[in-house]
Amino acid sequence: MILYKKVHKGAVLKNEAGMLLGTLSMFPDDGSETPEELDEEIPVVICAAAGRMGAAMAAINSIYSNTDANVLFYVVGLRNTLSRIRKWIEHSKLREINFKIVEFNPMVLKGKIRPDSSRPELLQPLNFVRFYLPLLIQQHEKVIYVDDDVIVQGDIQELYDTTLTMGHAAAFSSDCDLPTAQDLTKLVGLQNTYMGYLDYRKKSIKDLGISPSTCSFNPGVIVANMTEWKHQRITKQLEKWMQKNVEENLYSSSLGGGVATSPLLIVFHEKYSALNPLWHIRHLGWSPDARYSEHFLQAAKLLHWNGRYKPWDFPSVHTDFWESWFVPDPAGVFKLHRHNS
Repeated sequence: MILYKKVHKGAVLKNEAGMLLGTLSMFPDDGSETPEELDEEIPVVICAAAGRMGAAMAAINSIYSNTDANVLFYVVGLRNTLSRIRKWIEHSKLREINFKIVEFNPMVLKGKIRPDSSRPELLQPLNFVRFYLPLLIQQHEKVIYVDDDVIVQGDIQELYDTTLTMGHAAAFSSDCDLPTAQDLTKLVGLQNTYMGYLDYRKKSIKDLGISPSTCSFNPGVIVANMTEWKHQRITKQLEKWMQKNVEENLYSSSLGGGVATSPLLIVFHEKYSALNPLWHIRHLGWSPDARYSEHFLQAAKLLHWNGRYKPWDFPSVHTDFWESWFVPDPAGVFKLHRHNS
């Protein structure tokens, strides 16, 4: 079994199922790396979607700037965005980072996503990349996944060192572990239990035997164990529930606001480890009226603008925390939207 394989620029990899995973590498094939050295790398997976690529670049910049660790970024995109991702990185201050660009083939999702008119942006193929981590990342035991609308203020090494309980394939942030400084009373419509994500009127959900008052978790930041993920066939389990949702409408974005979260809640119920709450301070994008103290946000290790109100758009809150990491688009396509612009 090949655990490690160098990839030339422009090479294309396929997994056993033939799913296209085009990987473009920035490493010269000079034989200088060995599999043992991979243990020193921290692999970070982040998606770069066409309309919000500046978000991924800001997140990458914040991670790279706040650590001395050897981070390897896996920047995932669809085929028509790969050259733009490369240009943005190579023609900006990010040119020094170690990275691989990975093509995600949306055909793998065929027949697994139910049309949803409530929030169609949540049905974008890259929203489901986190389901396929072992197919994208072949040679690492432990992997970090982050959504593109985050800023990292701490040392990513600390997040990578999160301890996963034996038998757990991933660590998430529980929605019942939010610091008290995050006043949920301001976040109207926010869900933090399974009832908010799953349709308990459906037999398939009832038969799971999961209490509807069980605390949910947020999959915008994940530390994953690839060996356990593959051993437990997590990807296959997630695909099973995606297909069942197509057939039975078990969940929708009109519930918890995320069609990618619900299958994860089912598959990882009582089978995940906890992240330090300061490594996922979220809901900054939930309401343009909800603000937190500057002191509280400065102490956070990771900020997440999950919700509709993104820090590169208007209206949004705490944009100064995000904008300080913004990397201008060399092509001039991605622009910030501000009140006076």
